[in-house]
Amino acid sequence: MATISTPLSHNTLALRQLLTKRHGCPLHQLPLPIRISCSSAASKCVSKESSSPFKELRTVACGLLAVYAFATASPVIAANQRLPPLSTEANRCERAFVGNTIGQANGVYDKPLDLRFCDYTNDKSNLKGKSLAAALMSGAKFDGADMSEAVMSKAYAVGASFKGTNFSNAVLDRVNFQKANLQGAVFKNTVLSGSTFDNAQLEDAVFEDTIIGYIDLQKLCTNTTISAEGRVDLGCR
Repeated sequence: MATISTPLSHNTLALRQLLTKRHGCPLHQLPLPIRISCSSAASKCVSKESSSPFKELRTVACGLLAVYAFATASPVIAANQRLPPLSTEANRCERAFVGNTIGQANGVYDKPLDLRFCDYTNDKSNLKGKSLAAALMSGAKFDGADMSEAVMSKAYAVGASFKGTNFSNAVLDRVNFQKANLQGAVFKNTVLSGSTFDNAQLEDAVFEDTIIGYIDLQKLCTNTTISAEGRVDLGCR
């Protein structure tokens, strides 16, 4: 049973104003902090108060908590999260040449695109422009491959190898590149917003005209393997 319990410190003022307006309850009569517990199993909140104003407070509070929990969910698979078993499909590696087209931007698919431990070294035609949203790529090799204009939203590429891979004009948002080898990879005019590069190897990677958010850029710039030229292209300080 999932349970969310948190002080409503950030939304207390709005809630108190709502109760004052509807029930004539003075602001000073609502104690702070207000603690509400919301249970998804019971679909209700629990509080020591049972009056009508507090019943409404519980309803509003649970709604706010539900939205907060959904909005702050991580868009990228965590490195320590349990992954599904390796696919036993005989042609699972070839599925990359077709890709997936269901819910590209959000990584939604009808079945997992499992490319783990597949070898696409120097593939110059089969991966270009393909949609590999939410693909499982850990342990796979894409060295020297042409992946320009590919869509890899929410892909899990922990420990994968992309040495010299061409990602020009590709959409690589919210990709987990933790511990990936990206030496000499080309990110020319590539979307990298929301992607993580913890402990990734980025020596000689090209970041010309890369599209990335400010916060993501600050995180990327902490990677000490990025060359001096790459840091200039990114605008690292």
